Amino acid sequence: MRRSLGMASKRQGRRVTITDVAERARVGTASVDRVLNERGNVSEAVSKRVLQAAKELGLRRMLPQAHRRLIRIDVILARPELPLIARMGFEFRRIATSLDRSIVIHRTVLEDERPETLAKALAKTGCDAVVSYMQDHPLVHAAVEELSARGIPVVTVISDVPGSARIGYAGTDHYRAGRSAGYFISRMARKPGPVILLCNHLGFQSHADRVRGVTQFLADKAPGWHVARIVEGGDDRTRSELQLREAFHAESDTVAVYNVGAANIGVARAIRADILPDRPVFVGHELTRNTAAFLREGLMSLTIDQSPELQVRLAVNILLRHFEFLDAGQGSFPPETEVPIVLYGPENLPNPLPF
Repeated sequence: MRRSLGMASKRQGRRVTITDVAERARVGTASVDRVLNERGNVSEAVSKRVLQAAKELGLRRMLPQAHRRLIRIDVILARPELPLIARMGFEFRRIATSLDRSIVIHRTVLEDERPETLAKALAKTGCDAVVSYMQDHPLVHAAVEELSARGIPVVTVISDVPGSARIGYAGTDHYRAGRSAGYFISRMARKPGPVILLCNHLGFQSHADRVRGVTQFLADKAPGWHVARIVEGGDDRTRSELQLREAFHAESDTVAVYNVGAANIGVARAIRADILPDRPVFVGHELTRNTAAFLREGLMSLTIDQSPELQVRLAVNILLRHFEFLDAGQGSFPPETEVPIVLYGPENLPNPLPF
């Protein structure tokens, strides 16, 4: 009786069996079983023949560890003091403990997000693959292209570089996140009026798309609401607070603030200064201890979380498929999965918080 191995043959359109592999490798079915299930007592020559036969027949399953190459993944993250980056680092450390010993995650920490800093780090990597977030900049595109030419795949998280040589993006649709922010602002604000946007800067695709999304939603669907100004605060809480204070003085009828970046503490401080006659609706990003506290206090109206734990799992799965550790049908996600955003208000905060 034939035992199914659980994969369809590419050539014959049916399920590959142990007997198929045994016939191709010219060995007994018991030897195939011992090789695929790591039971030992099989010569290296027989093991190689069995694995080669399994590949030729279209069997793509996790190979026995002795026959898998070591894959080193370089996770390059800048500014670990930012809550989102700290969460991403935590999730990469956590997933590393669950991976096969053939997959090793290295972490490279950068002090700043400048394109030239990341480009140098990409060029210096000695790993087999890279996961990072990056600005959409010519230096970054060139560095990713060079890695691709060297056979080193790159997967982006958090913020993408569309049109680059990266093999996948494990992140959210930031344009739709921005439109969602616009929708809730128009429903939560007491009256139509000016909206102030705060971002790191528009060199990041994630921030540019969120700004574009909220701006277009308000223009298309929310008459009376409009983006009065865009403040680039560099995700620095002090700089962002000072610039928002100036913006509040200039736009004294502001009805909402949408922070597309990380400086939520700076926004909270500027709002608490009570420069505006009425406190504005405050929509931001990421679930952190600070945003949870702002939501409970009523200072913040909504935070849009980008599920870093799912981004990490998807990024790793993309690379496992690339190196044929997983078949396209295996794992938690299909290859082009979009990571969902999660909306949090004061009434649906998880307990405990994820990080």
